[in-house]
Amino acid sequence: MAEARLASGLWVSAYLARLRLADIPAFVVKRGDDTAGAVLVKLNTLDGQAKAFQRSYDLMSGERVWMTLADGAEAEVDATLARQRDIDRDLWVIEVEDRAGRHLLDEDGLN
Repeated sequence: MAEARLASGLWVSAYLARLRLADIPAFVVKRGDDTAGAVLVKLNTLDGQAKAFQRSYDLMSGERVWMTLADGAEAEVDATLARQRDIDRDLWVIEVEDRAGRHLLDEDGLN
């Protein structure tokens, strides 16, 4: 049986609301397709470092999981995200800013 997928725009709205409730600043850097656009999340730790996450399939379990796309200097992570935006015009990019490195992607309903 195929897994039902939540529309991207609705998922992004719910994610941003969850971050607001946790007092974690976040904003949409690039708005993608409301229905089927993939979502990338950039975590900016405000110290010159960043990490980008993408949703992928874990081949071992068959589950959808958040995996690291890029990790390191913020400029390098931004360059990776720019390349991804050039490839996929329907892509969403969300930036989360948190010195403690919180992104909530591992919480129930988001993982």
